[in-house]
Amino acid sequence: MYESVNMKNKMPILLTLLASPVLAENARQLEAHEHGVGTLNIAVDGAVVAMEFHAPGADIVGFEYEAESAEDRAAIEDAIATLSKPLDLFQVPEAANCSVTQASAELESEEDHGAHDDHDEHEREDHAEHDDHEEHEEHDEHGHDEHSEHDDHGDHDHEEHAEEASHTEFHAEYALTCEDLGAITSMSFPYFDTFENARELEVQIVSASGAQAFEVERSSPELDLSGMF
Repeated sequence: MYESVNMKNKMPILLTLLASPVLAENARQLEAHEHGVGTLNIAVDGAVVAMEFHAPGADIVGFEYEAESAEDRAAIEDAIATLSKPLDLFQVPEAANCSVTQASAELESEEDHGAHDDHDEHEREDHAEHDDHEEHEEHDEHGHDEHSEHDDHGDHDHEEHAEEASHTEFHAEYALTCEDLGAITSMSFPYFDTFENARELEVQIVSASGAQAFEVERSSPELDLSGMF
């Protein structure tokens, strides 16, 4: 897994996002991993604006397979560096006088989330296979050959399934401090110019005025946020 230096410093304010029914619905949609569609969750607490971003790997670097070449690894590192500069991607009016106090980004994969469970499952499978092996040692040679052929077929299916299930996602978290939140009457998205494969961002905002959800498309990369802050 690739990550920026301060990825482990999580922001407690993001717990506010998780409590929102609007954002819970978005989390369910994100599981579908729709290429071209990312999410940006925003929570406001006092003068602090917390942001959480997710997007499929294909949207950001153009691929989702495991990076093996130096070129692919460099593309990921460059993307993480770019995603660590939120005000270059998600711009608010200068009058708000916002500054970045924390920014972090990483590349995650499905394997990162399921590795521990897979390890436990493989241990159980290995144990079961060992018992089966002892039992089948007493079988004739023909039965042994059939058993081996079946194992080979299972291994082949497992490898194909693993290849088909490969997905990666970029995740970033930000904290901004703004001197004049009331000046945030809009947000523009150079994000779409930076990442040519991105088509849409699902934006959710939680503030003192409530929770609202928006869909921002490449063809109209700006939000009217009058009254939100």
